[in-house]
Amino acid sequence: MAARPEGTPVWTDAMFTDVEGAKTFYGDVLGWTFGESSTEFGNYTQAYKNGKAVAAVVPPMPGQDGEPQSAWCLYFSSPDVSATAEKIRGAGGTVLMEPMQVGEFGSMCIAREPSGAVFGVWQPGTHEGFELEGESGSYVWAEVFTREPAKADDFFSSVFGYRSKTMQDGEMDYRVFDLGADPVLGRMVMTEEFPPEVPSYIQVYFAVDNCDKAVEAAERLDGRKVFGPMDSPFGRFAAILDPQGAAFAVIDVKTTVGEVPEMV
Repeated sequence: MAARPEGTPVWTDAMFTDVEGAKTFYGDVLGWTFGESSTEFGNYTQAYKNGKAVAAVVPPMPGQDGEPQSAWCLYFSSPDVSATAEKIRGAGGTVLMEPMQVGEFGSMCIAREPSGAVFGVWQPGTHEGFELEGESGSYVWAEVFTREPAKADDFFSSVFGYRSKTMQDGEMDYRVFDLGADPVLGRMVMTEEFPPEVPSYIQVYFAVDNCDKAVEAAERLDGRKVFGPMDSPFGRFAAILDPQGAAFAVIDVKTTVGEVPEMV
């Protein structure tokens, strides 16, 4: 697999106090199976769809204080994670976990952009990232949800060299970042509908065959529907909180309706 351009989303994982519960939930909702946990790397456990790596789940690190908040973390590709960490600092971001080597798999760091969204950076080694994308049960899209769009826009463009366009829609402030021809990330402004205690975050979308059935499966396993299901020009989608509080979205990309709004 050719190396993905810098700034391309390449991986996602989440920390769960109840890893077995997370495996049951996502196995049912997204059809994932799971590999053996890697004791050498904190019982990191990869998820697979049709035998291809799509995500991972991991328990809290030993000695971590308090009850950690479960959340999906999106990782962006970098040819040099240390250099990217310096660019993050220079653009006003905060490096929460310094660059570190993860065996032969690659190198990583965790950071927070100026408006508050946490993300990861991944410099691939033998683990190059998603083995399946855009198909049922795999990563398909992500959006930065923020109350301070100017800060987020400037940051991501500065660090990863994104170009961006604004959607021509009077009802919402939505921007799409790209690395040339292909869009790689969206940005949505958080409205008063979001409780004030909810910080900026990056919402990861997973493709499903049927959005409504995925929501029903999530609710059956004590997940909670936050928004939708509803149709959009990009497909029928819904936002969900899993039983441990991790937010994600599902979208049936086969149900695309109408024309995609123009970007300016």
